[in-house]
Amino acid sequence: MKASGTKPRKEPCSREYDFALVLEGIADLNDNVMNRLFDAGCDDATFSMRYGRVFAEFSREAESYSQALLSAISAVRAAGVGAEVLRVNTCDLVTPADIARRIDRSRELVSQYISGDRGPGKFPPPECFLTDDKPLWMWCAVSYWLAENSLIRP
Repeated sequence: MKASGTKPRKEPCSREYDFALVLEGIADLNDNVMNRLFDAGCDDATFSMRYGRVFAEFSREAESYSQALLSAISAVRAAGVGAEVLRVNTCDLVTPADIARRIDRSRELVSQYISGDRGPGKFPPPECFLTDDKPLWMWCAVSYWLAENSLIRP
């Protein structure tokens, strides 16, 4: 029984945070490197090599963004593959293909959301264009729209 005047204890609330780490010190994403990263706790990341740099795109569950970020950095270092975090990639622009990959749906379905042929309509407008026919969206706006319309979990 609680004593009068005491506040109820809040339980920690975890949620998923999406971010990318740009890494240096890895020359090749071979099986050995990938297995060591996975075993060290990077099993919630997708790794790719672009322009000679390794990008680790995380979708990490934690109580806060900083906790998610720090635990991912620790896991990368713990893998012992010589990787160091160069920076956190704060630019979170996505293509329709990126959106489809992140929500595990087809590119065709995402195109239909964008055009309004499926879903509730009013898909967020593109943030910018690489070229006239290559729009980019802010992931935070897209994920908010998807969650608000019950197309993904918040």
